[in-house]
Amino acid sequence: MSPWVRIIVVINIAVFIWTSQNPEAQRALAFVPVLALQQPWTIVTYMFVHAGFGHILFNMLSLFFFGPQVELRLGGRRFLLLYFIGGFTGALGQAALGSNVGMVGASAATYAVFYAFAHFWPRAQVLVWGVFPVEARVMIVIMTAISLLGGSGIGIFGGNIAHFAHLGGFLGGWLAIRAFGVRSAIPRPVNTGKESRPRTPPAASAVERWKQIPLDRLHPVNRGEAERVLAKLTASGPASLTADEREFLDRFSGI
Repeated sequence: MSPWVRIIVVINIAVFIWTSQNPEAQRALAFVPVLALQQPWTIVTYMFVHAGFGHILFNMLSLFFFGPQVELRLGGRRFLLLYFIGGFTGALGQAALGSNVGMVGASAATYAVFYAFAHFWPRAQVLVWGVFPVEARVMIVIMTAISLLGGSGIGIFGGNIAHFAHLGGFLGGWLAIRAFGVRSAIPRPVNTGKESRPRTPPAASAVERWKQIPLDRLHPVNRGEAERVLAKLTASGPASLTADEREFLDRFSGI
């Protein structure tokens, strides 16, 4: 796990153990929209409280699988901002309903992290229930549809779930990524209809450093992208790499 993902997971587990033995503490830390002004701290504390083992397990597994890659891509400070922005906008999304029911859980924050993952690696395969492969960008659409249906109380998608908080988490992820100005890790080709100016090739030392990247130590998503860029480097030379591709290789050349 990456540093901040590890810290967040540890805090969540510690709070879960504590509140499991202290229901009053759980109620004091939960976010109740109609009491937000009287209990402003709960817009932060609710993110670290969970209603049961299955609840915390799902959220922490999501953070474990998607958080490290996002933290590595953004850096620790921006990753934390992403996480808390998602949690805040999730609380605001639920507050829009004017509910008097307490809300707990890191779901909105982890939804923001997953949105960032899908932004950077839209074609990465996500295994639904560990079996069915779905592209990350498609999974965002599916999860949004489920939250919209659930928030409307339609059919099996209703229940005791803060669906509008999930939508708020996606919104927070989108806002954070736009504010950071970080583009997708998979560059999009741009066809201007004109011959582009030749790029200045990187220094030979940078090329040698890139070739020494330990691919076997990378996450499969990052390894696949690194292999693609390195193959392009070998086939077309360093001048063929885009600024995003050079930045991507630089991030992993120091491992």
